[in-house]
Amino acid sequence: MSDVPTNAVGLDGWLAYMESQHPRSIDLGLDRVREVAARLGLGRPAAQVITIAGTNGKGSTVAFVESIARAGGWKVGAYTSPHLLRYNERVRIDGEEASDEALVAAFLAVEAARGGTSLTYFEYGTLAALWLFERAALDLAVLEIGLGGRLDAVNIVDPDVAVVTTVDVDHADWLGSDRETIGREKAGIARAWKPLVLGEVDPPSSVLRHAYAIGANAIRLGSDFFHEPAEDGHWRWRDVGAELLLPAPFLAAPSQRANAATAIAALRALPRSPDDAAYAQGVAAARLAGRLQRFERDGIEVVVDVAHNPQAARELAAWLRAQPAAGATAAVFAALADKDAAAMVEPLAASVSRWHLAGLAENPRGLDVDAFAARLVHADAVGSASRDVGVAEALERAIAASSPGDRVLVFGSFHTAAAAMTALHSGR
Repeated sequence: MSDVPTNAVGLDGWLAYMESQHPRSIDLGLDRVREVAARLGLGRPAAQVITIAGTNGKGSTVAFVESIARAGGWKVGAYTSPHLLRYNERVRIDGEEASDEALVAAFLAVEAARGGTSLTYFEYGTLAALWLFERAALDLAVLEIGLGGRLDAVNIVDPDVAVVTTVDVDHADWLGSDRETIGREKAGIARAWKPLVLGEVDPPSSVLRHAYAIGANAIRLGSDFFHEPAEDGHWRWRDVGAELLLPAPFLAAPSQRANAATAIAALRALPRSPDDAAYAQGVAAARLAGRLQRFERDGIEVVVDVAHNPQAARELAAWLRAQPAAGATAAVFAALADKDAAAMVEPLAASVSRWHLAGLAENPRGLDVDAFAARLVHADAVGSASRDVGVAEALERAIAASSPGDRVLVFGSFHTAAAAMTALHSGR
C-alpha cells in the first residue's frame, strides 16, 4: 500500500490525494485499472449491468434507467460523472448517494490493492464504485462512461446491454475530430452477441460496422424502437412486439423523450426486464440536477443547464424556441478551454439578447474571462458582452440587468452550472 499522507482525512482529503497520484488527469487505457481490479478481487458489480456512452444524454438516460428499474422494485446502483455539487452524487445505491464514510472505505480498499500502480482520479473513483456495488447485492448496475468508451475505465466491466446515446464532436484531443472516429471509440463498450442500443436515428456508420463485426445486436431508435406523441401530453413507446403509453418526462429538454425511449429499449433488452407497470412510473419520477433546472429570483426566471458542447447548445436552442420567455433572455456563458465555445454561441444567438461572459480560471482546464472572451472574438453575438471574473458575479450582473418576466440562462460546463446553483442556493 502507498503511504497515504496525513491530510488524506475524510472525503475531501482523499479526493485531493487522488488528484495528485497520476501525472495526467486523463490517461485512457485499461491495463492499469484492470490490474488493480484483479488485485481487489472485483467480480460482477450486479446481477445485470447496463453501460451507457455518448456525447450527450448519458446522465439523463442513466436517470431514466435507474428510475424505471427502481419503480419495478429492483435494487439499483448508478455510477455517473462528473458531479455538480458533491462527489457523492457519482455513486448512488438504491436511490441514495454514497456516504462519505462508504466512499472513504472504498478508496482505502483501492489504495491497499494498487501497490505501485498509478491511477487517475477517475480510475480511483470507478474502482471504488464497483467495489461498493459488488457489496450491495444489486439487481442492476448502471454505469456511465466518463470519456469515449473503448479505453474508459468503466469498460473493464462486461455489460449485458451497452448503450450509445448520441455521437458528436467533443473531446477531440482524445477521441478524434469527426463523428466516425468518435463513434468507433464509443462503440467499444459493445460486447459480442450482446445488445447494443443506439439512441439516435442516424448513428455513425462506424458504430454499426463495429456491432456487425463482433456480432452485437444493434437496436436502433427509429428502426427497431420508436417514440411518438399521443393524446393529453402523453407519448407512446413501441417496438415490434410491445407498446407503452407514457407520461411526459419531468426532464424538460426536447431530447428527453428520446433519452427515455433509449432507456426503455435498454431495459427491455436485458435478460430479465422490469414489469410493464414500472415504465410509466419511472419515466415520470426521473430527476437530474442541472438539466434545464429552473430557479426564480425577484420575478426573473433563471435556467441552469450543463450544456457544454455544440450539440448540447443546439438542443438548448430548440428548447428556448419552444419555451420563449415573456420578456428578454440573457445568457451567462463560461466554458472550458478545450471546448468550441464559438460553435456553442452560434445556435443560441437568435434567442439571446444579452451575453455575460465569465471565467473558470480556478479549474485546471478553465480560462480567465479575458482569455475566454478572446476565443469568441469572431462570434458577433457576444461582441458587447460583459465580463466577470466568475460565474456567480456574472449571474448577479445578469439578474440585476433583468426585469420581472425576463429569463437568465446559465450554461457552458458542469462547473458553470455548479457555480450558479451554489450561488442561487446561497441566496447570493
